[in-house]
Amino acid sequence: MTDYLTLKDLRSYYGQIQALHGITFELSEGSVTTLLGANGAGKTTTLRAICGMVRSTGTIQFDGRPLIGLSTESIVKLGIAHVPQGRGTFTRMNVEENLQLGAITRSDRAAIADDIERMFTLFPVLKERRVQQAGLLSGGEQQMLAVARALMLRPRLLLLDEPSFGLAPLVVRELFKTLTQINREEKTTILVVEQNAQLALELADTAYVIETGQIVQSGPAAEIANNEDIRKSYLGY
Repeated sequence: MTDYLTLKDLRSYYGQIQALHGITFELSEGSVTTLLGANGAGKTTTLRAICGMVRSTGTIQFDGRPLIGLSTESIVKLGIAHVPQGRGTFTRMNVEENLQLGAITRSDRAAIADDIERMFTLFPVLKERRVQQAGLLSGGEQQMLAVARALMLRPRLLLLDEPSFGLAPLVVRELFKTLTQINREEKTTILVVEQNAQLALELADTAYVIETGQIVQSGPAAEIANNEDIRKSYLGY
C-alpha cells in the first residue's frame, strides 16, 4: 500500500487560537486508521483541516494533490466524504431524499438508484424507513443514514467523527461491522475519530494518539491496544 493521505507539520487555528501544533501522519490506500485522544485533543480539528474547514498551514496531500487552499466543495469533489459528529442529517427530508442529496455532485442517475439500493442492503433498517423524515429516526438510525449518505458520494476517503457517540452498544457494534464490510468490499480508505478507543482499535489497522494538538503515540492498532502504558496514559481503559 502507498501513502494516500499525508499530513506534515499541520498547524490549524480558530482565529488566533492554535489547535494543532505540527501534526504529521500518513494513511495508506485501502486502510482503516483511527485517531484517538481525549476531548479537546484536536481530533475533530484534524478532520476539519483535511476538509478545508479551518485555517491551516503545513502540508495536506491526498493522492499526491495538495489540499490546503482548496475549498471544501473542491475537496469533496476529489472523493473525500466527511460524517461530522452529531450526524448532520437533513431532518425535514425523508431517508431517500437524504441519500439522493449525498449524490448531488453526481449525474449518473441509474448508478445513483443502484447505490441507494446498495445502501438499503448495507443498512436494512433504512429501507424500512425510506419515506420517513430523518428527524423522526432513532439516534442509531440517523447515524446509519449519515454514513450511507456519505457513501453515496462513492468516496475514496471516508472521514468519521465520533460515529459511536450517544448510541447503544449493540447499535455501535452493528455500525462498526458495516464499516468493516465497506472497507473490505469497497476498498474505501477510512479515517475514524473515536472516543471508544477499544472498539476503534478493533476496527483499525493503524492508530495515532493525539494530545493537545500533537501526535504522541502511533503504531499498528493491535500493538497500541496491547500496550498497557499507552492505554492507561492516553486512552483511559
